[in-house]
Amino acid sequence: MGRLFGTDGVRGLANDSLSPELALQVSAAAAQVLSRGKKRAVAVVGRDPRASGEMLEAAVTAGLTSAGVDVLSVGVLPTPAVAYLTGVYDACLGVMISASHNPMPDNGIKIFAAGGHKLDDAIEDRIEALITDGGFTRPTGGAIGRILGRPGLGGHVFDVTDRYSLEGTHERYVEHLVQATGRDLRGLTVVLDCAHGAASEVGPAAFREAGATVIPINAEPDGLNINAGCGSTHLEQIQAAVREHGADLGLALDGDADRCLAVDATGAVVDGDAIMAVIAVGMRESGELAEDTLVATVMSNLGLHIAMRAAGITVRTTAVGDRYVLEDLRNGGYTLGGEQSGHVVFPRYGTTGDGVLTGLKLMARMAETGSSLAELAGIVQTVPQILVNVPVSDKAAVASAPAVLEAVAQAEQLLGDSGRILLRPSGTEQLVRVMVEATDLAQAHDLADHLAKLVEAV
Repeated sequence: MGRLFGTDGVRGLANDSLSPELALQVSAAAAQVLSRGKKRAVAVVGRDPRASGEMLEAAVTAGLTSAGVDVLSVGVLPTPAVAYLTGVYDACLGVMISASHNPMPDNGIKIFAAGGHKLDDAIEDRIEALITDGGFTRPTGGAIGRILGRPGLGGHVFDVTDRYSLEGTHERYVEHLVQATGRDLRGLTVVLDCAHGAASEVGPAAFREAGATVIPINAEPDGLNINAGCGSTHLEQIQAAVREHGADLGLALDGDADRCLAVDATGAVVDGDAIMAVIAVGMRESGELAEDTLVATVMSNLGLHIAMRAAGITVRTTAVGDRYVLEDLRNGGYTLGGEQSGHVVFPRYGTTGDGVLTGLKLMARMAETGSSLAELAGIVQTVPQILVNVPVSDKAAVASAPAVLEAVAQAEQLLGDSGRILLRPSGTEQLVRVMVEATDLAQAHDLADHLAKLVEAV
């Protein structure tokens, strides 16, 4: 069996590769690893609205309580909200049940350590080892975990009879977002695509509370429609809606609202690179950008690097995945980082990417400058970038095949300083991602097509 954890937790087809049995094992093992030394540990559990989340939440809750951990179920909330509440309620771990931007049949389990921090590889390995070895400790009697409700301020006040009532958690998260925005957004109109996902309620509420006029779309989850032709992976609807309503911008979230992409008033796409550039420049001007440094991944476009260099900002690069961005942010004490895909992290306000907060911060910069999004995002001139996702049966073996590595080396030699190539296995799906970046668009297409066909044939 390959490594259980991908770049963002455990993910797979719900009730198939991601079964209730596996969910129970993962949560029980995580509870034992992360709650050691605590007499009565607490876990925060949330989910996105996909139908399988109900089944998997029951399994996760069973796993946690079987390990002697009490469970605070916060219901449907974004991933960053679960991370935030894990810290607020001083829980030893948090669990988010979501497959993020994946289609509805998939689901996933994301685990946070105390404080709402993502797990490092060593902790994930310990959890996997415990699952493999089966060395679970099963408490009995009064040591079995409980499903709790009503966490109070200044200490936990629990009412076990009202098991799923956590009054004020949604409002508390919205208040946190609005305070972090730091600016009144009155006068701005935004179309918000909620992807029928976890932010369908708290997303519009946060923007309204911040003063903006909000036009929500795709905010009616039924358990089956999450990410279906909408959200950050399908921008056609929000582009049309922005033009139809004459809005200042559109913001598209994904299923668990940890990422955000934007469109300007004309409907032109503003990706994560441009969003980070706009916010980074504003933070540098206000003195909030530590070391005048932005942390991005190897997937960020050369255009971002060029724009930041011109603005006096250093760009540090990490491996793909917001967990690696987070590691670099924490290790270096930096204050802004993210991915081209729209995961943007503000360590001062959260421990993971937060799509709603990203949108609020982007609009705050518009309000501060009085400029349109198109004007602000224009500082990034994107170098042509072609990304091809190639379905394969064994992504690790294909990505490391000698024939593939030799072809990549030859293509890199051909490009020289005029571009770059990145070929890597997906962290969440059985895909190999082929990315070619070149100043010559035709050349980028040709090389990406050549490499994709080779990967497919291996």
